[in-house]
Amino acid sequence: MREKELRLALVCYGGVSLAVYMHGVTKEVWRLARASCDFCAHDQTTDDQGNSIYRDILEACRDEAALKVRVLPDIIAGASAGGINGIFLAQAIETGQSLDPLTALWLSRADADILLDPDARPLSRFTKFWAAPILWLLLRRRGDTVNETVAPETREEVRRKLSNFVRARWFAPPFGGKGFTRLLLDAFEAMAAGAAGRPLLPEGQPLDLFVTATDFTGHEETLRLNSPPRVTETEHRLTLSFFARGARPRRFADPSELVFAARATASFPGAFPPFTVRELDAVLLERDRTWPGREDFLSRSLPQHAVKGTIEDAVLIDGSVLANAPFAQAIEALKDRPARRAVDRRFVYVEPTPTAAGFRLTSPARRTASGERPLPGFFRTIFGAISDIPREQPIRDNLEAIADRSTRIRRMQHIIEALRPDIDRTVDHTLGRTMFLSRPTAARLKAWRARLQQKAARAAGFAYPAYGYLKYSGIVDELADLLFVLGGERPALDRESLRRTLRDALHGAGIDTVGQGTSDGASEALITFLRNHDVAFRVRRLRFLARRLSAESEIDDTFDPVGRATMLEMLYEAIALYSERQLSGWFPAAVRERIGQTSGDLIAGIAVIAEARDLQALDDLVDLRFANAALHLASDDRRTLLKAYLGYPFYDIATLPLLQGEGLDEYDPIKVDRISPEDATAIRTGGAAATLRGIEFNSFGAFFSRTYRENDYLWGRLHGADRLIDILLSTMPGGPVTEPSRAADWKRRAFHAILDEEEPNLPRMAFQIARIRQEIDATIPASPPDASRTSLE
Repeated sequence: MREKELRLALVCYGGVSLAVYMHGVTKEVWRLARASCDFCAHDQTTDDQGNSIYRDILEACRDEAALKVRVLPDIIAGASAGGINGIFLAQAIETGQSLDPLTALWLSRADADILLDPDARPLSRFTKFWAAPILWLLLRRRGDTVNETVAPETREEVRRKLSNFVRARWFAPPFGGKGFTRLLLDAFEAMAAGAAGRPLLPEGQPLDLFVTATDFTGHEETLRLNSPPRVTETEHRLTLSFFARGARPRRFADPSELVFAARATASFPGAFPPFTVRELDAVLLERDRTWPGREDFLSRSLPQHAVKGTIEDAVLIDGSVLANAPFAQAIEALKDRPARRAVDRRFVYVEPTPTAAGFRLTSPARRTASGERPLPGFFRTIFGAISDIPREQPIRDNLEAIADRSTRIRRMQHIIEALRPDIDRTVDHTLGRTMFLSRPTAARLKAWRARLQQKAARAAGFAYPAYGYLKYSGIVDELADLLFVLGGERPALDRESLRRTLRDALHGAGIDTVGQGTSDGASEALITFLRNHDVAFRVRRLRFLARRLSAESEIDDTFDPVGRATMLEMLYEAIALYSERQLSGWFPAAVRERIGQTSGDLIAGIAVIAEARDLQALDDLVDLRFANAALHLASDDRRTLLKAYLGYPFYDIATLPLLQGEGLDEYDPIKVDRISPEDATAIRTGGAAATLRGIEFNSFGAFFSRTYRENDYLWGRLHGADRLIDILLSTMPGGPVTEPSRAADWKRRAFHAILDEEEPNLPRMAFQIARIRQEIDATIPASPPDASRTSLE
C-alpha cells in the first residue's frame, strides 16, 4: 500500500461580514481533516453523513488505487475575517475540539444589534433625524435596494438595523471593542465546553498559524545604508505567529492569546475601535480570568514595543489594511517540515469575493450619456483608496515566489537523480562492494563517513570553497542568533552587530579557512568547528535518508514494510534530537547564565553552546541506533540506504548552493488552489452575486440579517465541499475514483448530506434549501443504482 500526505497551507482573506461564509468553508476543511484522521486511525465512528462522504472517497482510493491518502491542514494564515476563522480552525485541529459550537454563535451574535456599542446606540427614533435622507439613499441605492435583495419576511429587520446603524454615533466606531472581545472569549469557551476528539495532526507534525495586524502608531526599524550608515523607518505591518511542535500532549496557545490575535486582526477601520492590550486586560478582569504567560506572549508579539516599554500603548487595527493575503508567512513556514512519505503540498486560498472590488468602485452597469463608464465620486475614491484597494491587491508576487520555489525543487530533483549513479559508484569504489554485506556498526559508520566526506571535498575542487563558506556563514548566523537570545536583553540593533563581531572573532582565530583545489577542503580548526556546531548538515542528511527510503518504498513493492517503518522511526527520532538543539528554548537556565557570564567573549559563548549540545556524543548515539535499525532491512535495501547516507556529502555540495543555504524537506513542487464562489459551480454559477448576501452594504450585509448569515454560512459549506472534493480527487491517480461521473456523484451526496444536516439549524432557509435541492438534482443527475458504491459495499 502506497501512502501520500495531502498537506494544505490555508490562506484566508478578509471580508468583514463574509466571515460567516468563511466559517462555512473552514468548517468543511475541519470535517475533511477529521474524516481523514478517523480513516487513518481505523475509527469506524462517524458523527454525520458529511464526514462519511470524505471518508468514502479515501476508502475508495485505498481499495481501488492502492493509495492511502491523509489530509493534513498544517499551515494556516489569515487576515481580518479570514484571520478569525483561521484561528478557530487551528484551535480545533490542534486540540481536537469541535467547530460546531461556533455556528450558533456566528448566526445569533454576529449581528449589528449585538455588535453595536451600547454608548453608540441611538437614544430614540428622533436621534439624528437629519440622517433620514442618507438612510433613504442607502436603502434605495441602485443595486443595494432592500426590496430587490432581501426576502419579504426580513426586509423590516434589515431596515430597522440599518436605521440604528446609520443613526448611531458618527465620527466614532459604531461597534463595540469590549463586546467583540467578550464574543471571542465566549466562542473559545464554547469550543472548550463541547465534546473533544483526538488532535487532527499526527504526532511530530507541526502546526503554524499566522494572522496579520496593523500597528497603527508603528514601530521603528533600523536600516543600514552606505551613507548615512543607519536610518530608521516606521513599520506598521505586524504578524502574530503561533507554532505547535506536534508533541504529545499537543498544546497550542492560551485562549487569551488567541483572543488577542482575533480581536487585533479584525479591527476593521471605522467599524470597530482599535485594539489595545488594556481592552483585553479589562475584559479578562471582569471575568476573573487569568492569562498565563502574558508577559512572554506580549514581548514576543510586540518586541519593539516591549523594548521601549510601550506594550500597553500599542494600537492595533485590522490586518487586511496592509496584508490581506498573508502568503509570505505561510511560504516561510515551509522550511524544514518533516515528511515521512510522499507529500502533495497545496496552497489553498479562500477568497469570498474575487471580483467584488470592481463592482464596488464603479458599477459596470452604469454609463454616461456618451457611453463612458463614470469616474468614482469623491467619497468612493477616498474609501477605495483607504480600504478596498489596499485590501484587494493581487497575489501575483506571492504566486511567483511559490513558482520559483517549485522550479528550484524540480532542478534539485533532476540534479540528484543525475548524480545518483556516479555517487553510488564512488561509494562502491571507495569502500568496496563487500562492505555492504557486513554488519554496519557505529564505529564502521563513523570511519566510512569520514572517508567519504574527505573524498567529496577533494572531488569538488574549486567548487568546495563556495559550498564551505555558505555552510559556515549559516552556522555563524545561527550561533549569533542563539547568543543574542541566550545572552539576555539586547537592543534590536545588536543582532546584526553581534553577527559581524562573531565573524571577526572567528576569522581572527583562523577558523574560517576553507581549502582550495585538491586539498582536504577545510582546515583542522574549521573541521572541529563544524563537528561542534553544524547541526543543520546533520538534519539535512537524515531528512535526505527519510525521503530516499520513502521514495524507494513507493516504487518498489518488494521493499520490506517492517524494516522501513523501523528505520523511519529511528530517523525521525534522530531528527528531533538534533533539531531541538537549534532552538533557544532547549538550553536550560544554567547555560544561559554561563553565556551571560562570558562578558562579551563570543568565542567563549559559543564554546558554552557546543558543550551543552555535545553533538559528537549525539553523533555516536545516532550512529549506534542507525546501525541497529539497518539490520532490520533486507541486504539490498540496506545497500541502497547506506549508499545514500555515506554519499550524502556529494549531494549536499551540489544542492546547498542551489537552495541558498536553506534546507528543504517537502521535496515536491507546490500547487495552488482557490476556494471562492467563482470556482464552486457544481450547483449554481454566477459567483458571489448569485449566492452570497453578505456582499451587500460594502460586505457588511450579513451583520444586518440572520437570514443573510444563514444563507452565507450554508453556501460556505457547499462551496467548501465542492472545491475540497476537487482538490482531494486531484491528488489521487487517474482511474475509476476520479472519473467525472464518479466525482459528480461524490459531490451530489456531499451536498445533500450538508442540507440534511443543516436544515433543522437554519429555519430561515427552508425555502432556499428546497430550491437548492432542486438545483442539485437538475445539475447533477443521480447515477444509476450502486454505480458509485459498488466498491464500497
